Amino acid sequence: MICLRIELRLFVGSEKYKCGDFIFFSSNLYNVLGSAYLVEEIFQKFKDWIDNRHEYAKEWKERTNRKIIGYFCTYVPEEILYAADILHVRILGSHEPPTVTEPYIFAMFCHLCRDCLAQGLKGKFDYLDGIVEGQACLHLRQAFNAWRLHIPVDYAYYIYVPHSVQNPHATPYLAQELAKFKHSLEEWIGRKVTDSDLDRGIRTMNRNRELMRKIYEYRKLDNPKITGLEAMEMVLSSQMVDKEEHSKLVEQLLRELPNRKLNRNPGARLMIIGSEDDDRIFMQNVENLGATFVIDEHCTGSRYLWNNVSPSEDRLGAIAERYIERVPCPSKDWPEFTRVKHVVNLAQEFKAQGALVIQNKFCDPHGIEIPPLKEALKSIGVPIYPLEFDVTVPWGQFRTRVEAFLETLTGLEDLF
Repeated sequence: MICLRIELRLFVGSEKYKCGDFIFFSSNLYNVLGSAYLVEEIFQKFKDWIDNRHEYAKEWKERTNRKIIGYFCTYVPEEILYAADILHVRILGSHEPPTVTEPYIFAMFCHLCRDCLAQGLKGKFDYLDGIVEGQACLHLRQAFNAWRLHIPVDYAYYIYVPHSVQNPHATPYLAQELAKFKHSLEEWIGRKVTDSDLDRGIRTMNRNRELMRKIYEYRKLDNPKITGLEAMEMVLSSQMVDKEEHSKLVEQLLRELPNRKLNRNPGARLMIIGSEDDDRIFMQNVENLGATFVIDEHCTGSRYLWNNVSPSEDRLGAIAERYIERVPCPSKDWPEFTRVKHVVNLAQEFKAQGALVIQNKFCDPHGIEIPPLKEALKSIGVPIYPLEFDVTVPWGQFRTRVEAFLETLTGLEDLF
């Protein structure tokens, strides 16, 4: 057998990474070591995009000389914004106690909207040219209005997304609202958004969702190829950077992931459900206790990417249909709890053993659905444990509670 000493160079996006000097004895060893290194670099890139989201946006704006819009809720149609050549970034908080929002928003509103507004008031999003909100809940609407009134932006638009998405008139109504939104954008940017532009926006968003759903397939395995934290960072970063750039990286991940072997025991298979959740420290802490989040159901996870726009000659109608028929937020999921059925299907498909239900404090829509969720998951043998999140998470208390819940799933409680 011939030993070769070579220098391995790996590429992530447009950046070049060097992996030192290796001695390889076969092409298989090369594939395993090179692939493992590249996968770790890809996940590090997702993390870097999140940690440096503001720096990324400022650099993108300087490089492209294009506009950036911040959006509060995933009911904002990204396809139209992409068609207008606008970088759209999701406005999220920092998980630091908000100290500047009291004069602008009620303290009993959920921490997400207070934390988002605090970031704007502190100037963290000073690069935004505009903000857009798709009607979701009262709390986020208040955050949008407070931002519009007290933080200077050149453009602000509120899309009236129907609350009653189960109404047969919801799709044509939203299509009309999207036409108004598109016209407003055209007046602002000074050019028409053509059908070809919309096709490009639809194609780009669909591709990104499809690629991430393919990554989710590797979470179904008995020994998942990725952790829940890594999945969250992949999805979360997609809401902060250019979609084409993100999709290229996910494509690379798809090529390398089959060779990956995680050096960890997956432990209990958990599902995480509920309000918007981008608390990466919580995810990491739970998985460090001997568990793996194999599936998620919230708007920084699978709910964001689960369905595509079906292309049609009526582009705005097709986009409207996607946002009406997507997995709904609880604020729109009535009179029938359709999301509960979806959660049950996910739990079965991904072989979840238990579920942590996350409710942001003062979030009534998610709180109301906890009883039907508990009953539905219990019927398939998946116990749930609810946790109430605030802007910061009391991990010391949560750790004890989560450990006790994991013991019920693994049978360790019978030893005590």
